[in-house]
Amino acid sequence: MTPTSAQAPSVSSQFVVAIVEDDVLLRQEIVSHLQANQFETHGVSSAAALDDLVTLRPIDIYIIDLNLPGESGISLCKRLRERTPNVGIVIMTARVALHDRLTGYSHGGADFYLTKPVSPEELTMVVQNLGKRVKKLNNANDWLLSLRDRTLQSPSLTEKIRLTNREKILLVALSQANEFTLESGVLCDLFSAEESDEGMSKHALEELIARFRKKIKSIDASSTEAAIKSVWGVGYQLCIPISLIY
Repeated sequence: MTPTSAQAPSVSSQFVVAIVEDDVLLRQEIVSHLQANQFETHGVSSAAALDDLVTLRPIDIYIIDLNLPGESGISLCKRLRERTPNVGIVIMTARVALHDRLTGYSHGGADFYLTKPVSPEELTMVVQNLGKRVKKLNNANDWLLSLRDRTLQSPSLTEKIRLTNREKILLVALSQANEFTLESGVLCDLFSAEESDEGMSKHALEELIARFRKKIKSIDASSTEAAIKSVWGVGYQLCIPISLIY
């Protein structure tokens, strides 16, 4: 199913919200309301659809219904929390029993547990306050990748390097991948899809990553770990935290 998306004009770039709700009308209502309050918002109907979404767009806050088709809301929350510990997770459900609420917090790792019907005003405040905390946690030690300027700035904000388009594509893909790891073949195919050419050989990919490592080392000589490391039998893993700036 195609995600329901809305992008607000200015402050929405502060953080991005995803709604996982199989009720179409409710999902559209929430997306529209958060858009009106200047949050970039995406709506999907299931965990599977969310997995597709996060390969295209990093998410800061998830609002998740528990009664979903396929993978359950609790399972999804737990998986998201394990994969990306600093994201915000809001459960929004019709389940009001204390047992369900405790399960949402203990097993799902939820930051907030809201029971339906939820006041739009309350939901807005939850997203606003949670988003501020999430961004503060995520950005403190992150490298900042500007997609518009194609630059990568150090966490200290004192150094900045210019990226090639291929380096940008590589970093965006790895920063959004599960465990920040992708197979070499997937990365090679990615350049074919992005650049409408024949793709990239594994040798050329190795050279691209080697050049990027040197760039990072030129402004972070004290680092003992490679910015991107080889994972034997798999591919490559991103080893520096990156926040994307749109």
